[in-house]
Amino acid sequence: MTCGVGLRNVASIGLNIAGEHFEASATGNGPVDAAIKAVKKIISRETVIQEFLIQAINRGSDDVGKVHMQVEHNGMLYYGFSANTDIVSASVEAFIDAVNKFVE
Repeated sequence: MTCGVGLRNVASIGLNIAGEHFEASATGNGPVDAAIKAVKKIISRETVIQEFLIQAINRGSDDVGKVHMQVEHNGMLYYGFSANTDIVSASVEAFIDAVNKFVE
């Protein structure tokens, strides 16, 4: 992951799917966008994020963030959830949680 003001936002993702390892990199308008685009390259499915919500569970910069995501695929809506101290990781995990509900 490379991100920051004045920098190009780039994410490299590695996923294990059915025992096989896949990797992809992508750029985006921020670190979450870049990471989701990298996952989309791996899954090769047409998806649209319809809702994306990040909330702190308690308080503080070291808190766990919970992510709720609504993903549209073939006209159907799927919901994903994750919680992590890293909001980029939580966002990717929530996206994958939603995708796993329509991928066999």
